[in-house]
This record gives sequence, structure tokens and C-alpha cells, in this order.
Amino acid sequence: MTPTSPKHAAMTTFPVINGELTVGNLPLSRLSQRIGQTPFYAYDRGALSNRVAQLRQAMPADLKIHYALKANPMPAVVQHMAGLVDGFDLASALEMKVALDTCMPAEQISFAGPGKRESELHQAIAAGVTINIESSQELERICGLCRQTGFNAKVAVRINPAFELKASGMKMGGGPKQFGVDEEQVPQMLQRIKEMGLDFQGFHIYSGSQNLKAEAIIEAQQKSLNLAAQLAEHCPSAIKKLNIGGGFGIPYFPGDTPLAIDQVGNALAEAMQVAKPSLPNAEIIIELGRYLVGEAGIYVSRIIDKKISRGQIYLVVDGGLHHHLAASGNFGQVIRKNYPAAIGNKMTEQDYETVSVVGPLCTPLDLLADRMWLPKAEIGDLVVIYQSGAYGYTASPGKFLSQPDAVEVLV
Repeated sequence: MTPTSPKHAAMTTFPVINGELTVGNLPLSRLSQRIGQTPFYAYDRGALSNRVAQLRQAMPADLKIHYALKANPMPAVVQHMAGLVDGFDLASALEMKVALDTCMPAEQISFAGPGKRESELHQAIAAGVTINIESSQELERICGLCRQTGFNAKVAVRINPAFELKASGMKMGGGPKQFGVDEEQVPQMLQRIKEMGLDFQGFHIYSGSQNLKAEAIIEAQQKSLNLAAQLAEHCPSAIKKLNIGGGFGIPYFPGDTPLAIDQVGNALAEAMQVAKPSLPNAEIIIELGRYLVGEAGIYVSRIIDKKISRGQIYLVVDGGLHHHLAASGNFGQVIRKNYPAAIGNKMTEQDYETVSVVGPLCTPLDLLADRMWLPKAEIGDLVVIYQSGAYGYTASPGKFLSQPDAVEVLV
């Protein structure tokens, strides 16, 4: 009997040829042999390029698109993205190193985070990367480093707005937050930036992430533009860059539907036109991570055992939560839901069964799929977890229980 519960959105990024999922035109079984091991993450460079192209077509022509490395900092992925996007956004010094190893100019790179170390601030100032200031104490540390080094820092103020991104999977603005400077305190900070003669760039307003509601994103973008316009009169110089964040989500779970980006783009074009008289010199930026890379990646593990326990079928694979914490439901989910999954070498198999996919770890948390309706699989077959291009490998406890590492490839 076929389950009647809500279905996952169609997974169309990776073509199926001769019954096998393909990545970069390579059949999955051949790719696994080329890599020489499972588990692995595979990212499709064509899918990355297509996503950026589709986004540009939907967004205003003069909008700048930045890639947030925290979603996937694999150097090969970042190198590829450097040729597609207009800038990078960072969350650590290691991400800064990866970004600066590409062709992306330092003046198109920004650095955010509520707890930047002094050494990281020092590196960012020396590199000419824009620092998104998140507190008055951080501002004073930057001023001290500028006096010490003789360099002038490029700075922007990250604002914690009074509004929040409604229906957001993770809220990062509105109310008390560790992120940014409360909007009511921003004029005072701008005065201090002016007194110190820092190279003021503009504002960063990031209110939330993983949102599939176009109306919510549109409202937050309009409010961000309005807030920047209101604060413009307090700025030490004209706003050069206004990063209005991202929040664009991708469908992970049954019942999720893709974000209507055309609707978002049309509304943003109108809002940017309205804001232009107040922000005449401002480059408007959206900062996206998950939306750009999330659907371009899969996680692949191999079935090493198949067992039945009191009527329930378990596929035991050689990967698990230590490589893909998000798919196990232990990375932000309140109620666990299944990521979309497949048997990658049996994509046209007609015989299905209800199975749970579990990893090799000695914990019941090591669950990649719970009672999913999948093609009948056997030992040696390849289990695929879709939507794995963002917050996968680097967001997981890779050393947990001292299991072997996964590998990452860009195909």
C-alpha cells in the first residue's frame, strides 16, 4: 500500500539515466567508485551555476547577490561560486582565508558574527574586508587595532531590527538578540564611527533564514529598506552598501513548497525604486547561502546490513548523524521530519517497501529516514539524502564515536 501522507517536493536537480541518479552526468555507482569510498557528499557545479542564473533572472538587474560561505565552505565550491556571485559573506577567519584564495576582491567581502576574536578583526582590517560591527565593544576593539596598525577599517553596522522575519525557520532579528546592534542604538554608534574616521560602508540587516513564504520575505525586505532610509541622515557618509540579508528557504520536508522567487523579485524591484531617492548611492545586496547551494548537493552512504525487528525493516548504512546532523533531525528540528531520500542506484525500481535508514552509531539518534516508502534495497545499494548541499558536512559532529570521515567532491 502506498502511503497517503504529504509528499516531498519533486527532486529534479539530478537527472536519472538508466535507472541511476547522476551527478555531473556521472552515474552514482561510477562516481562512488571514482571517489573510492562511501559515505560522501557530492555537489553538482552545473546545478550551482543554474541556481544563480535562475535567481538573477528573477531578481532586479541592479541587485547584488552575495554567497554566505557558512552554508558550504568547501574550497572547490567557493572557488566556483566566486565566478557566479558579486560578493562573499564570512563568519570566521578560516572562511576569510578560503574566500581570499579566490578571485573575489576583498572590497566585495564582508565579515559578520557576534564573537569575532581580536586576531580575526586584525586580519579583516589588514585584508580590507568589511567588518559588520555587532556591538559597541567590538567597535572600540576595531578602533584600537586601527590605531595600532595604521590601517583604516572598512566597517558596516549590523542592525538588530525591531521587526522579525515572520515564518522564519531561524529568527536572527527582532527582540533581544546576540546578533547586531539594536536599531535604537545605531545613531549613537554612527556618531562614534564618524569621530574615529573609519571607512563607513553601510548597513547589514539580517532578520532570519529558511523561509518559504514570499510574503514574509517581501515584508522584511521592505522594512529593511525603510529602516536604512530612516537612519541615512545619521550616517557619517553616504551609504555605499546595504545588505538586506536573505532568508530564502528550500523545501526539505513533506508538504514544503518551493519559494516563489519571481514574486519576491518583482516586489523587491518596486521597493528598491521607492527607496532610491533616500539611498541614491547604495548598492543593494542580498546574502544567500542555503538557497544557492542546498539543492545542489547529496549525501550518499552504502547499505551494509538489512534487518527486520518486530516487523520493521531497517537499512543500516555506513554513514549517519556524525556526517549529516541535519538529516537526522538533531540540527534545529523540534519535531523530527524526514529529508527527501532515494535508493540512488535503483531509481526506476517498481517494488517499494517501508523502511527506516539508520547509521552505524550506538545511539537511537542516528536515524536518517524514519519509516519512508522507498524502492526495495539490499546490502551494497546506495542511499541518497537530497537537499544536502548546505549545513551538512561542516555542521555535523564528525569526530563523534571516532567513525571514519566522509569526503566531499564537486563534480
